[in-house]
Amino acid sequence: MILANAFCLLFFLDETLRSLASPSSLQGPELHGWRPPVDCVRANELCAAESNCSSRYRTLRQCLAGRDRNTMLANKECQAALEVLQESPLYDCRCKRGMKKELQCLQIYWSIHLGLTEGEEFYEASPYEPVTSRLSDIFRLASIFSGTGADPAVSARSNHCLDAAKACNLNDNCKKLRSSYISICNREISSTERCNRRKCHKALRQFFDRVPSEYTYRMLFCSCQDQACAERRRQTILPSCSYEDKEKPNCLELRTLCRGDHLCRSRLADFHTNCRASYRTLTSCPADNYQACLGSYAGMIGFDMTPNYVDSSPTSIVVSPWCSCRGSGNMEEECEKFLRDFTENPCLRNAIQAFGNGTDVNVSPKNPPFQATQAPRVEKTPSLPDDLSDSTSLGTSVITTCTSVQEQGLKANNSKELSMCFTELTTNIIPGSKKVIKPNSGLSRARPMAAFTVLPLLMLKLAL
Repeated sequence: MILANAFCLLFFLDETLRSLASPSSLQGPELHGWRPPVDCVRANELCAAESNCSSRYRTLRQCLAGRDRNTMLANKECQAALEVLQESPLYDCRCKRGMKKELQCLQIYWSIHLGLTEGEEFYEASPYEPVTSRLSDIFRLASIFSGTGADPAVSARSNHCLDAAKACNLNDNCKKLRSSYISICNREISSTERCNRRKCHKALRQFFDRVPSEYTYRMLFCSCQDQACAERRRQTILPSCSYEDKEKPNCLELRTLCRGDHLCRSRLADFHTNCRASYRTLTSCPADNYQACLGSYAGMIGFDMTPNYVDSSPTSIVVSPWCSCRGSGNMEEECEKFLRDFTENPCLRNAIQAFGNGTDVNVSPKNPPFQATQAPRVEKTPSLPDDLSDSTSLGTSVITTCTSVQEQGLKANNSKELSMCFTELTTNIIPGSKKVIKPNSGLSRARPMAAFTVLPLLMLKLAL
């Protein structure tokens, strides 16, 4: 009898351990922290298939409709809906830049996360999946057509921005989409309206979203030795239509306007996530990832928050959205802080110079773990020369590139500007943050251990 009981006990223990180790057991709603992330469109489908989640999601959408955030957070029914949804796939979902249903994905993301923040927060977490690739990947691709073996003396005299435009014209997709936005952004509507800015922005977004970055980055971040090159770089996005306006709006008003659009809001949040200056890293960039910062910067082009170079200086890199802090009243300090994230951002400046010089940080690519979102604390000029005829003027000239591959790692550079950008650090632009507490997460993780506590008692009982 004792042997039979022992055999049954061993069988029960084996089955228990198998069930605890089964991958399916880690994906249930009770083990929230172990559930693999999904995009928000898929997360919405999973939520719709579960009655409790779908009903709470409908409740939350009603709470957000027509009410300010503080009123919503004070409502018990709305709070209950948020608590349930924090344990659903919707809470950890993210979106991919350029995905087929990107706008729908972002609308779902913000329908959850707008309810989790308190007040008008200064920074917002990015709704996009983290970028794990690095500039070195772009350099390898660009070197295929860059003429990396060219004479350094010839390269120094070259207009790298013109070379980048020529390289774009050698690629059918790049040439087609570039010609499209140049044509649209240069088309005058009337004597009082220089162009259709909305269509210009759309064409620019298509160019930067659909053309590989080894082409777009070379045009946008090319290095320059003279003013003619720097002016071509500034004119890359045809600023007379896509960027400049009769008057500069207040930067905080522009931010509010941007946050009223899910796509613009997402691109701005992504920029702050990937380009916000960090004093803890060698490059001043989060995770020393230049690629993530440059991609976020390019992602804002084609929106009201479109940034661009402020002048044609070849030796000083200053970028800014088209806005100022005049008329900020008692919000002037916050406005200046927001504007400095563009004009005096060492991470962004280092990233642009690194790409132009063909250098990158000599670190291994890191794959950051997928983390739950943290709610941040409150707190007409002439068109380009040779725009449409670059490909016809190649002849036998050597096409050089601003992204020729050099030694990996941060090289010493004698230029005043580059040395300064590695020492200038911003110390007042990284606010604290607080994580949304999941009330059931601790208990759910303790359940597997509880099974092992019960087993010795069961063995003792059977032995007796």
